[in-house]
Amino acid sequence: MSHDIKYIGMDVHKEAIVIAVLNESGKLVMESVIETKASSILQFLHGLRGELHVTWEEGTWAAWLYDLLQPHVPHIVVCNPRRNALLKEGSKSDKVDAQKLADLLRTGMLRPVYHGENGLRTLRELGRSYQTIGKDLTRVMNRLKALYRGWGIPCGGTQVYAARSREEWLSKLPQAGVRRRAELLYQQLDGLQDLRREVRPEFLAESRKHKAAKLLRQIPCIGPIRAARLIGLMQTPQRFRSKRQLWTYSGLGIETHDSAQYRVVSGQVQRSKKPQQVRGLNRNHNHEMKEIFKSAATRASCGTGPFHDFYEALLAKGMKPEMARLTLARKIAAITLTLWKKEERFDVEQLKTQAA
Repeated sequence: MSHDIKYIGMDVHKEAIVIAVLNESGKLVMESVIETKASSILQFLHGLRGELHVTWEEGTWAAWLYDLLQPHVPHIVVCNPRRNALLKEGSKSDKVDAQKLADLLRTGMLRPVYHGENGLRTLRELGRSYQTIGKDLTRVMNRLKALYRGWGIPCGGTQVYAARSREEWLSKLPQAGVRRRAELLYQQLDGLQDLRREVRPEFLAESRKHKAAKLLRQIPCIGPIRAARLIGLMQTPQRFRSKRQLWTYSGLGIETHDSAQYRVVSGQVQRSKKPQQVRGLNRNHNHEMKEIFKSAATRASCGTGPFHDFYEALLAKGMKPEMARLTLARKIAAITLTLWKKEERFDVEQLKTQAA
């Protein structure tokens, strides 16, 4: 095989893929539009010579494309579209986007999105299904309460959803059309609850095929569902070199933004002792991971056990409750990574404050 490298950018759409191929010096050597079909994609790539480096953006087709091309291409980068700011500059078209992707790949400017654990595909899909059903349930429950409140009917708590109380609640609605709408929402609610009850045991059974499930369930407040979701989302702990990388991926990383760091004193440039600094959590992150660790920390802060003691110790030192919960969430994330990587048992000694 020739040692020259071809950098291939793919702008993927439902019916067609626009492809740009650059050589090592960045010159466009080929452009093509092919059908979004496995045979067409493989036929195109097999017609190219040299070492192929391919990229496309994370999206609907990303996982399918990765599984299709991974056995045939030595270097694949599924890139994060949020980071590709250069695609927004200048003219925009499918061909321009494909060429820019290829050039960003050639210059090493892309941020990859992790794809790689094929053995977890079933667990990941079941996890997505479980989460989607849960979100749909929340939407339907919110719509029900909004309907009653729209007619001035107070409906706090969960009694409004209970099957035994529905006739009583429906009788409070004065208009026939509104009652019918509420009945349809109740039907949606029942259907989604049945679906969730059906998916839950499948999801948990699939998670038990992975030894990490037993490890993670040792951690207080990481129950079977959270453990299964963590396995599906993280896939492998080896992708995170340190706990700080996991914090950033989970939206628990601290970002600082400095400005006016230097000043001139008597003609000499000096670093300011108190630069203008803004601190906050990183915005570009996996929202499901953040929800898992934050909800675990919130549950621990309201309950009992070693995590609750850790939380109370932080409050005793004068830390605000919201900062104490964030610190606890970071601690839970760090312990999760350590136990999974080292395949150890949970030890209360790991809750030393200085390691959080």
